Amino acid sequence: MLQFQSVGLSYGATRALDAVDLRIEPGEQVCLIGPSGAGKSSLLGLMNGRLSASDGAVCLNGEDLGRLSGKSLKEARAGIAWVPQDLGLVPNLRVNQNIACGRAARKGLLGILKSLLVMGKGEKEEIAALLRRVGIEEKIFSRVDHLSGGQQQRVAIARALYQNPHIILADEPVSAVDPERAKSLVGLLTSLAREEEKTLVMSLHDVSLARRYFDRVIGMREGQIVMDGRPDEIGLEDLYRLD
Repeated sequence: MLQFQSVGLSYGATRALDAVDLRIEPGEQVCLIGPSGAGKSSLLGLMNGRLSASDGAVCLNGEDLGRLSGKSLKEARAGIAWVPQDLGLVPNLRVNQNIACGRAARKGLLGILKSLLVMGKGEKEEIAALLRRVGIEEKIFSRVDHLSGGQQQRVAIARALYQNPHIILADEPVSAVDPERAKSLVGLLTSLAREEEKTLVMSLHDVSLARRYFDRVIGMREGQIVMDGRPDEIGLEDLYRLD
């Protein structure tokens, strides 16, 4: 469970989040939506421990992430997969090697280097199975920078699942693809997360995708949560009309 208790976040004189109260239960699929600068990326950064709250508490299963450090923080973050807007793939590595990097937090540097140089049979089979699920098994040995944008996003999804996390966080993962491909990728990620019983929190700009694929949508504006509920019950378009 993720819980925000009166959380604020400041970057110098800029207030990115203010007095955020939020609770996300295990297995929930939640979409964050709102205009640029609303605080969606900051909220996700606090959820995975990359950022620290300026005030209030961000709790994961009852533990305040802001009070964790060293091994404890590393263990907590190992259970949280992160799909950034730029996907965070290593361009000159092959697809299977990029996916293997999903377990870097669990294996450590030496363990990952070993996987990249001499991948075990079990690892190869597991990665191949994930690529089948995301529809690009034939690209397993391709360099990532030789793939299309949509294929790279499928690699990022497979890498997140290979991490075997409890929670998947995705920050605008389809911002760089056309509407039809975006629909396909959001549908794929929500479906896989549901099958694996993973908590999924995704930020989007597209109201239609939020309505189609999520039962709970959180609307943000100017660092605050202004809407939270079923997408057919809240006026998501109002977030943008107020600009």
